[in-house]
Amino acid sequence: MPGTFDIIIREMVPEDYDAVYKLWMSIKGFGIRSIDDSREGVERFLRRNPTTSVVAVQNGRIIGDILCGHDGRTGYFYHVCVAEKYRKHGVGYKMANSCMAALKKEGINKICLIAFKSNKVGNAFWQGLGWNSRDDVNYYDIVLNEENITNFIQ
Repeated sequence: MPGTFDIIIREMVPEDYDAVYKLWMSIKGFGIRSIDDSREGVERFLRRNPTTSVVAVQNGRIIGDILCGHDGRTGYFYHVCVAEKYRKHGVGYKMANSCMAALKKEGINKICLIAFKSNKVGNAFWQGLGWNSRDDVNYYDIVLNEENITNFIQ
């Protein structure tokens, strides 16, 4: 595998969807929502957040991505992933830093993300970067559209 200097981190655009979706489908345990992660759902997210989501590209192939957005106050990371053979080479770190810089440029001072407790690789990654795991809050959600089903990649 060529060095990480060959990897380009750039803004994600709607035309990246097919390659990003293929990457998501290659990651065991990855959760895909039927509506939110559809082409239309991702395009809607990118229109709302045109400068903050990124992909990592090597030799024209997408090997990582972060869907990143904000609500004007807090930034959020979704679907942070790196193809398995490219992990532990700084790709995730570079993508996270790129997203953080984009959020700072937009005046955002805090970022939240969710990592499933069973995602040992992801949790180790975020803790290794100095992110704090919170145990002083409860996370709540409510489903507004029952058709937006999460399927986990086997």
